[in-house]
Amino acid sequence: MTEFIRKIIPNAKDDVLAGITVSLAMIPEVVAFAFVAQIDPLVALSGAFIIGLITAVFGGRPGLISGAAGAVAVIFVSMISEGHTKGMLFDTPIDNMGYFYLLACVILMGVIQILAGVLKLGRFVRLIPHSVMMGFVNGLAIVIFWAQVKMFTHKSVKVSENGVNEYVSTYMFGKELYIMLGFVALTMAIIWLLPKITKKLPASLTAILVTTFIVIFSGIEVTTVGSYIIEGGGTGLKGEFPTPNLELWQNLPFNLDTLTFILPFAFLAASVGLIESLMTMNLVDELTETRGNGNRECVAQGAGNIVSGLFGGTGGCGMIGQTVININAGGRGRLSGIMMALTLLTFILFTDKLIEQVPIAALIGVMFMMVIETFAWSSFRILKKIPKSDAFVLIIVSAVTVIFDLAIAVFVGVIVSALVFAWESAKKIRARKRIKEDGTKVYEIWGPLFFGSIAAFNEKFDVKNDPEKVEIDFVEARISDHSAIEAIYALVEKYQAEGKSIRLKHLSEDCKVLLYKASPIFLDIIEEDIDDPRYHLAANPEKFPKSLKEYKF
Repeated sequence: MTEFIRKIIPNAKDDVLAGITVSLAMIPEVVAFAFVAQIDPLVALSGAFIIGLITAVFGGRPGLISGAAGAVAVIFVSMISEGHTKGMLFDTPIDNMGYFYLLACVILMGVIQILAGVLKLGRFVRLIPHSVMMGFVNGLAIVIFWAQVKMFTHKSVKVSENGVNEYVSTYMFGKELYIMLGFVALTMAIIWLLPKITKKLPASLTAILVTTFIVIFSGIEVTTVGSYIIEGGGTGLKGEFPTPNLELWQNLPFNLDTLTFILPFAFLAASVGLIESLMTMNLVDELTETRGNGNRECVAQGAGNIVSGLFGGTGGCGMIGQTVININAGGRGRLSGIMMALTLLTFILFTDKLIEQVPIAALIGVMFMMVIETFAWSSFRILKKIPKSDAFVLIIVSAVTVIFDLAIAVFVGVIVSALVFAWESAKKIRARKRIKEDGTKVYEIWGPLFFGSIAAFNEKFDVKNDPEKVEIDFVEARISDHSAIEAIYALVEKYQAEGKSIRLKHLSEDCKVLLYKASPIFLDIIEEDIDDPRYHLAANPEKFPKSLKEYKF
């Protein structure tokens, strides 16, 4: 505990102020996500508090802000709807059954994330290329921008022909729109100008307070956090301290049917949550020039979701928008995340009426400035300077993030990047040919030998027209996978079928092990003598068997 306190003291003031600023920006976004998932705003706000607090204290990335994120909320929409239907089909129908399925799904989601951390799967975020990262940032900036544009609307209830209430959104116009734009511009101007005058005041928080006071004392009618919640069908920001949800255990059937129903949603939510959290962690690493612990973050995210589910809250993950606001406001340590969570809880419990008076325009202005800071404007400049494949990945990831979601975009980007890399590596296989004084033909192989380069590798050899003795020198090549082993085995069989002698030279010790395990045919054709100085540097005899007798076939 002493060490924890020692670490948070140096940047305490900035962390506290940044945390308060982030909590203000968190509320409308979390509430909006609650409406998307068709759950009570209090459920989302409780989840944001619990997940934000646990990940701030135990997570692997100080400064990263977590909460009830939209990327996860979208996944739960169909599950909640189907859950309500399943609940009405029970022998004793249960109202709001989708909510209990949601809590169980969030708990299972957390368990999966903890397993990912224990199995150290967080390291795989390092496989995400920089072009995917830039595309992710740009796409997410566009998504956040468009989400703010949608805030320039009014929601009204329309009763359809079948008697079901539908929410209809209409964009603002005229005087109301101009007033809204004016306050957004004022907020953005304060955030931009204040740091040029003094850096002792947090720009975002100051902008929110100034805009709020102007609205309150001028009496100008604008959309506020409170009116926004009520328009969406809520009843305001009144709540209570989260407590264990005992109704979950009373109403949820613990059987195989429940597990098979929630497992696909839990796995998808866990994957999306970890991807967004780890990508956000990478972004903070770049912004702060420090390094976080991905596996520790996975465990903390999982623990936060489990506790949130047990206490009646929804699932969540790292939130890039709020994280960037936190970093830009000076938040660097764990205290900023802790302060965000505690302030959010305080707002819910004690200052709900005050926070409801904050104009939505002020929060939109903060988010617009965050979008400007987040978007990688340099990507326009470098598009013509980087490889076409990377430019294509950057654009496609941005587009998929906007059209679909973050998880699909990252998967698509990584797959495309991997395929491009495999294709480019496959073209690097080379064979230099020469004839020794005794008539032996030597093939010196250069490049990686794997599934992508097998076709090019086979084209290098002329089995029928080669002399009686052939050597394949792997001095600058490496056998990487099963496809490569099969290709070499098939080549050896072709030469032996023609009655010709073939020898394999300068294979590294690990490559020899692969071939010896694959077939005893290689025992007689691999040369063990080392006569290349480069090979001496790579070999480690103590790591491998000293005698061929140790291999069992």
